[in-house]
Amino acid sequence: MANYKKVDTANLDKIIKKTVEAINNSKTELFDIAESARKECLRLERELTELKHKTAEVIQSVEILEIALNESKKQLMVVSKNYDKYSEDEIRKTYEKADNIRVELAIKREREQYYIKRRNELELRLKEAYKTVEKADNLISQIGVSLSYLTGDLENVSLQLEDMKQRRLFGIQIIKAQEEERQRVAREIHDGPAQSMSNIVLKAEICERLVDSEPEKAKEELKTLKSVVRETLRDVRKIIYDLRPMSLDDLGLIPTLQRYLETYQEESKITVSFNTRGNCEQLRPVVSLTVFRLVQEAINNIKKHAHADKVTINLEFMEKELKLYILDNGVGFDIGSLKTSGENINGGFGLISMRERVELLDGKFEIDSTIGNGTRLNITVPLIPEEGVSDG
Repeated sequence: MANYKKVDTANLDKIIKKTVEAINNSKTELFDIAESARKECLRLERELTELKHKTAEVIQSVEILEIALNESKKQLMVVSKNYDKYSEDEIRKTYEKADNIRVELAIKREREQYYIKRRNELELRLKEAYKTVEKADNLISQIGVSLSYLTGDLENVSLQLEDMKQRRLFGIQIIKAQEEERQRVAREIHDGPAQSMSNIVLKAEICERLVDSEPEKAKEELKTLKSVVRETLRDVRKIIYDLRPMSLDDLGLIPTLQRYLETYQEESKITVSFNTRGNCEQLRPVVSLTVFRLVQEAINNIKKHAHADKVTINLEFMEKELKLYILDNGVGFDIGSLKTSGENINGGFGLISMRERVELLDGKFEIDSTIGNGTRLNITVPLIPEEGVSDG
């Protein structure tokens, strides 16, 4: 692991205090965004409930009017066949009644279509509002994790950062806290939205009530609704998998990577060759998770930036360490610009953060890339934990 130079603690404390202040301001703004989004969700839910009630009422009215119109048509036929048996006033009233029913039915049908269109619009807006609340809550949670560590012992944090061993433990605690939060969100989404989306399919039966009046249109809307529901379910399950792949705990690292890379290959149309060597039994959870996240971010970066059509991933398990090689045939980049910029070029968990995560486990992270010749990542992670490093 690289040697760290002694840091000016006074300047470091100033930097940390400014960072905490900036994070607090961001958290306040996020709270406002989340609260506004929640209020919008409640308003839309109330409006949608009221609209669904009106829609059900107007559908019922249409059904009643259609029955009345059929009866009126039968009465008109009787009057027409027995014209001489009815007075002029009775005939006039019969025709007026039929016309009034037709006009009222046309108005109700037009209102019914307006309600259905408005309902669909509200459901889309409500879905977007839910997404905004979810994103804001996730960001608030992540900021809370950062603040808990930055403000926990501000006076001593500078001294702790000078100790390499403490830095490693500090970083691993943050990683664990982040992953525990991801696991919690995954469970909540799995138990909440995913189940709710399943129930929406049942609500599609309302559309089927239109079959008698406009069967083709009702069937088409029903198919569309069911298709949207199934797509939403797929999206929710994909979010769950991205947050915390359950198979990592149940099946282990290799099957999880194989499944993830197969899905990635199908969606991105990028050919992925995944090879393993050695035995990975009794792999530390923090190591399994780190390797999965490294592969996940690496291939996402390849998809976004490399313009590659082929990726090779080799994972070797040795006696005391594992080696991970990720190679693509994309456009590559200038490593010198990465070193001088001092910024995370990919945002979020980019190359620089990938390096930091590997080094927190006393590993090595090397990048080999030139413009036009693709990129290669060489990663080494110890399999035997150092003293004081545990998975807790």
